[in-house]
Amino acid sequence: MSLPGEPRLRGVHWLGVGVGLATLLAGVVEVGAVDVYGRGTTLVRLVLVALVALAAALYRRAPGAALALSWCAAGWQVQQGLDFAVVELALLVVAYGTARYGAHVTVWLSGLSVPAGALLALVYARDRGTLVYARFPFDQLVTSRTVRDSVSGRESAALVVVAAVLAAPWVLGLLLRLDERYRSSDVDRRRAEAEAARAQEMAELRAGQANLARDVHDIVGHSLAVIVAQADSAQYLRDDEIDRVRQAMATIAASARQSLGDVRQVLSSLEDAPRTGGAPRELDSLPDGIRDTGHELRSVVSGVPGALDGERDVVAYRVLQEMLTNALRHGSKESAIDVHREWSEDALVLRVCNRTAPDGGTSGGGRGLPGMKQRLESVGGTLDVARTDDREGATFTATARIPLAAR
Repeated sequence: MSLPGEPRLRGVHWLGVGVGLATLLAGVVEVGAVDVYGRGTTLVRLVLVALVALAAALYRRAPGAALALSWCAAGWQVQQGLDFAVVELALLVVAYGTARYGAHVTVWLSGLSVPAGALLALVYARDRGTLVYARFPFDQLVTSRTVRDSVSGRESAALVVVAAVLAAPWVLGLLLRLDERYRSSDVDRRRAEAEAARAQEMAELRAGQANLARDVHDIVGHSLAVIVAQADSAQYLRDDEIDRVRQAMATIAASARQSLGDVRQVLSSLEDAPRTGGAPRELDSLPDGIRDTGHELRSVVSGVPGALDGERDVVAYRVLQEMLTNALRHGSKESAIDVHREWSEDALVLRVCNRTAPDGGTSGGGRGLPGMKQRLESVGGTLDVARTDDREGATFTATARIPLAAR
């Protein structure tokens, strides 16, 4: 059974089973062939071998249980007075497994078990005077004569060596554990970066789709409003006013061709980076196009015209285009449209004022106003829409401010 935080394995971990069986077989052979266990029956000795073998078998699947079984084997050995055996070297596999695969509490407990186990083994071996302790190679491992000649120095040297032997596999397991965690965190970081890049790409794609929809709305909406106005005015012309009919049809055709060209220009600009929406015509062309429909329009330009960069030039053109489209679509045919372009040192202010038709008025449910706001906000501009009611109806005033320099 695994502790919380330990990796859960499905099925049988055959490497652990193999290590456990090999340990069990070696222990059985050692019990029958070598008398190094001291006192105790064969059954008592086999219990120790079984505990060590089971601990070794669980080093990967249940490191916490393997650590507990290791201490049970040590306790059984001390309680029964058994000497050390070669088979107990399999506990080094347990030290590796607890550091490599154990839960955090298992790692800490196994780390504390290394010096504790080394101290217990040394004290137990000294008290029993076992062959292992008696033949410990102090003279080869300890260079200091003072340490070799003193009992405490010899015991300290033995403790360090035993602890180093126990700690080596534990440190190796811990290093591999940290390396795996680093690799896993690096993979997670790369995955998160890839997901963020995909999300950014999707956001840019959706923004591009929204910009395309706004451009097409502004272009087609304006052209259709002009075409409808021309068509409405043409049906009231007399039969002998063939020249004015031809002029209306010519304006309709020109508006349609212009709209088609603008749409093509917008679509082709999607391949360019950064996207600017194409080079627009002069702002004067928009009021002139409204006049061609026969609708009265008064245009005023004040101040000294300044320079607009590519993006602001496009925004100014599209916003004024949408303002005039709304005025033409929702305004009264008997009332003039007032267009005011005011240039200052730091901004261009566009203002369009129109009376609403008796059954008109802006619904506010389309793309026009939100599209203008988005365009203006992209360059640090603002949009204000005001309505004034009186006895004869209502007057709508749309005011857009476009800064000449980035804020």
